[in-house]
Amino acid sequence: MTALCQPAASHFIDGAYVEDPAGEAFASLFPASGEVIARLHAATPAILDRALDAATRAQAEWAEMTGAERGRVLRRAADIMRARNRTLSELETRDTGKPLQETLVADAASGADALEYFGGIAAGITGEHIPLGGDFAYTVREPLGVCVGIGAWNYPIQIACWKAAPALACGNAMVFKPSETTPLSALKLAEILTEAGAPAGLFNVVQGMGATGAALTTDPRVAKVSLTGSVPTGRRVYAAAAEGLKHVTIELGGKSPLIAFDDADLENAISGAILGNFYSSGQICSNGTRVFVQKGIKDRFLARLTERLQGVVMGDPLDEAVNFGPLVSTAQMDKVLSYIQLGKDEGARVVAGGARAERNGCFVEPTVFADVTDGMTIAREEIFGPVMAVLDFDDEAEVIARANATQFGLAAGVFTRDLTRAHRVIGQLQAGTTWINTYNLTPVEMPFGGVKNSGVGRENGWAAIEHYSQIKSVYVALGDTVAPY
Repeated sequence: MTALCQPAASHFIDGAYVEDPAGEAFASLFPASGEVIARLHAATPAILDRALDAATRAQAEWAEMTGAERGRVLRRAADIMRARNRTLSELETRDTGKPLQETLVADAASGADALEYFGGIAAGITGEHIPLGGDFAYTVREPLGVCVGIGAWNYPIQIACWKAAPALACGNAMVFKPSETTPLSALKLAEILTEAGAPAGLFNVVQGMGATGAALTTDPRVAKVSLTGSVPTGRRVYAAAAEGLKHVTIELGGKSPLIAFDDADLENAISGAILGNFYSSGQICSNGTRVFVQKGIKDRFLARLTERLQGVVMGDPLDEAVNFGPLVSTAQMDKVLSYIQLGKDEGARVVAGGARAERNGCFVEPTVFADVTDGMTIAREEIFGPVMAVLDFDDEAEVIARANATQFGLAAGVFTRDLTRAHRVIGQLQAGTTWINTYNLTPVEMPFGGVKNSGVGRENGWAAIEHYSQIKSVYVALGDTVAPY
């Protein structure tokens, strides 16, 4: 498998693969077996300098092109990505452990959607005309310059595209650092953008751990930092970027509420809970891991959910029949198992799962806790694994108050046949991304992001353009200039 995954070199800079063996060595593992699939080196200061210098040079060339010209490059890249979807999906499965059944539709495919969407609107990134009587003003949307993207390990190529596509559409360049846990697919994106006609140096990939991200964040050549990661990492990046007054977009974690009222369609509510807890083995930041079920349907909900979990097919994630894969690493598995033990210790009732799966690899059983109370650790802290906490509630006002009683505010979902109530409840939930009668759908046309400790700014949709461009105002006088003396 190593031969299939080992890149030509660790980094992609100025249109070509680059290696510096002086950088700290690290490996990428296949989570289903522990096999080493690639060996890489973290970026040295010399590598970072090359990447930032290349991006600075390429950005000037790219910004001179018209939006239509930039859009064509992004759309060509989307076409190439779709044509190579299976190869990219297999690489992503090997690097993350996510089932191929999932990566074929949710990873590179989503990345291609982002490139296509922002490629399509690049020519329409314009300013406005402002009449001022005899005079007028106009605005121009300008690029920021060199942007840094720092990715997470759960959706590596999707996150890379979600950051690169709007950045490039606006005329910026990017230096992207993937997670050291899943370092491979971003290199393929760099290849594809270069093949599609992007200037050498426009999108560079450098590998490394936290120190690499910190060096990029504080470099004076960088105008913008976009991070997907944990709250502690987000705080550090935000503080470091603030020192240089850099633009920042931060998408962090969550402990999102998913609310099922008595009148909800039971099958749809359970489907939402499954998608919001067990897809990607629970490793999704927007997951609805606090499932509030109104008491009138609680028993039926738990019974039917348990039946539905019999459909879990655990095994080799490269087998398309498998729909539940391992966690990304041993460290993540150990973390999740420690939370499961905490749930048991604090008195929650195990309805399903509750243990490491009896097989090789980082597999944890899909776990459902019932009789969870708001003060339990599993109801307060982000677990990032296949652990669902089911909480009872009586009425609407109660559940809204309890759903909002958290430091997080990334996402929320409501299941009910009463659409008036659905909109009323969603309107009161403190979350940036919400769903009614579905969960975890994130089309590129819709802005995605959180409030409170779940982040700053938005990705996707036109909102992303606001975060990768700046407005210049121009006042045009058509008459004489009057002065007091």
